[in-house]
Parts: sequence; structure tokens; C-alpha cells
Amino acid sequence: MAVPALTPRNTPPRSLPLREARTRLSQLVAMAELTDTVTVVTRDGDSRPVAAIVPADAARSAAQARADAGRLAEVTAGWSRRLEAQREQAGRRHAAELCAMRAALAEVWAALERRAAPGDAELARLRAGHADLLDG
Repeated sequence: MAVPALTPRNTPPRSLPLREARTRLSQLVAMAELTDTVTVVTRDGDSRPVAAIVPADAARSAAQARADAGRLAEVTAGWSRRLEAQREQAGRRHAAELCAMRAALAEVWAALERRAAPGDAELARLRAGHADLLDG
């Protein structure tokens, strides 16, 4: 059943038996038009809904619903393609930055080795810590 946009979501639609709905049809149609009220019609003596009186804006044909679903699928596919392109671009950018970072670290290690005394324990400790970071 279609629910109009202006009907509060927490308010259940009113329910009337068919006999009463027939008697008050003009009033129910006016209420649907003016206040976006949904009225569920049941068979006399049975609580299961068989029809509904809804505002015209809320009632859509099956063809309109399929067209809306098709349009939604097109829009979703477009956004999906855009997101995938952004993900790929971010991945390439990340790979380039990672390569630049590795090159910079290689330069730093080369400079440290040139300046440090041969067999420097502190430099060996730094190298071991850096290796642990790269492995982890």
C-alpha cells in the first residue's frame, strides 16, 4: 500500500469496514485530498485490508513504479562507476606517494650510513625498528 509523504510514519492508517466506507466515501476522499490521510478498507467482519483510499499523489501505477525503479538503477550505476573511478584514482595516488616515501627513506638511510661510524649500535637499532614497522 502506498503511503503519502505527508503522513507521519508513526501514525497507522485508519481502518474502516466496507459498509462504513461506502457510506462515508465523499468524506474519506476529501480527507485524503486535504490531509493526506490513508484509509484502509476491510471486508465487513474481517480485519484484513482489501483496498485503500489514498491521496492521488501517493497512488502510482505499476508502470510508473517500474520507470522509477529503472531510473534509480541508472542513477545508482552512474554513482557506482564514479565511486569506482575515484577508488582507482586514490589507489594510484597512494601507490605514487608510497613510492616517493620509500625513495625518501632510502635517501635518509644512505645519509645516516655515510655519517654514522662503522658498526654504530644505535643505527643498527634504528634499522631493526624500521624493519619491524615494515613487517608489521
